[in-house]
Amino acid sequence: MDKILFLKPVLCERLWGGRNLEQFGYNLPAGKIGEAWVIAAHDNGSSLIINGKYSGKTLKEAYKEDYKLFTQKQYEKFPLLIKILDASDELSVQVHPDDNYAKKYENGELGKTECWYVLDAEKNSQLIYGHTAKNHEEFNKKIDNKEWDKLFVKENVKKGDFFYIPAGTLHAIGGGILIYEVQQNSDTTYRVYDYDRVDKNGNKRELHIEKTKATTTVPFKKIVPDYTKTIKEDAIITNLAQERYFGVYKIELDGKTELEKNKTGNLFTVLNGAGVIKIDGQTFSLKKGDSFILTTACSNYELVGEMFLIGSYDRA
Repeated sequence: MDKILFLKPVLCERLWGGRNLEQFGYNLPAGKIGEAWVIAAHDNGSSLIINGKYSGKTLKEAYKEDYKLFTQKQYEKFPLLIKILDASDELSVQVHPDDNYAKKYENGELGKTECWYVLDAEKNSQLIYGHTAKNHEEFNKKIDNKEWDKLFVKENVKKGDFFYIPAGTLHAIGGGILIYEVQQNSDTTYRVYDYDRVDKNGNKRELHIEKTKATTTVPFKKIVPDYTKTIKEDAIITNLAQERYFGVYKIELDGKTELEKNKTGNLFTVLNGAGVIKIDGQTFSLKKGDSFILTTACSNYELVGEMFLIGSYDRA
């Protein structure tokens, strides 16, 4: 049974994208590439497995065939979606529905709770995280009157910042920010404001005003991360989130460390540096941009090198 599976990302053109994803070794097509779906099993894009029994199949196909290799419990579909986002321009101000709303109004789709780790940010970069409205009447009025500056809460952002964004949180990534995103396996977004931009065909993108009003949490409550750090040999392991749908942690390695994996599958991306991972006598090379899954068949592993990785796992 395969203990480690490597994946090829799905690359997505976006109005706000750029070329910064090239630094991860990805062969970008022409255009503004805004997203790399590095571990994905969604109808709108599924990563290709490039080693082991399922080599040549998509993660979506492999999960459908043998869910026990990836998760302890059986979900209707693979539970998480992992992305790297290159926001060369502002993303639309948006909100995502929760599971109940999405199931009812989006053909059984999952809701979308997510989190962001800031990999890089230009000087004076900002993002939108929340709103000022104290009640729904005030929220709806500010939207109807297009009082965006009075409604949106802006946060200064720097490399290494982390944001947990439950479904119902109004948010937007600002320009000049590179993000690693862990989220529920959903592609449902409701836009409330898009800077009056037009696409390459001269059309404005669709807004979802009524759905935004129906799904945004009012009032907004900022969630401050509670980090816990553990030193394990030559590694610093920082717990970033342990929430309803996922756990997320980062590993900063300068040397080697032996680690024990929990029972479910763990999803990793090497975001800087290089090294190797050793599992039961087998050694696999790792470099910046590599994404892989340690399956349920893997219990212990050793990392060697100088690397920065982010790992995640399902908790639903």
